[in-house]
Amino acid sequence: MNKSRAVARKRRHYSLRKKLAGTADRPRLAVFRSNKYIYCQIIDDLSGTTLAAASSNEKDLSAKRLNKETAGEVGTLIAGRAKEAGIATVVFDRGGYPYHGRVAALADAARDAGLEF
Repeated sequence: MNKSRAVARKRRHYSLRKKLAGTADRPRLAVFRSNKYIYCQIIDDLSGTTLAAASSNEKDLSAKRLNKETAGEVGTLIAGRAKEAGIATVVFDRGGYPYHGRVAALADAARDAGLEF
């Protein structure tokens, strides 16, 4: 099997998405990681709407190099926006990425800022 890493990640993400979905009571915190930026959205899958979003591509963070500290700042940012939208608990969707490095830093910072998952 000579699959690319992107194809293998997509397969893992589809497998993961079979098991979890975001509702209005407990939306899904989805993470996408590129080589240059990290993005996250809080999504209500029943209505198909994005309730809050944050990324390292925003004005105050885009000049910084993407590392665990920047991912942590994005996690803090999404937790603050979730509180503004009245969201306290979410389901974490790691997007097929290993729970390690930047993804884990984003999740830990969101938890520290008051988001429950």
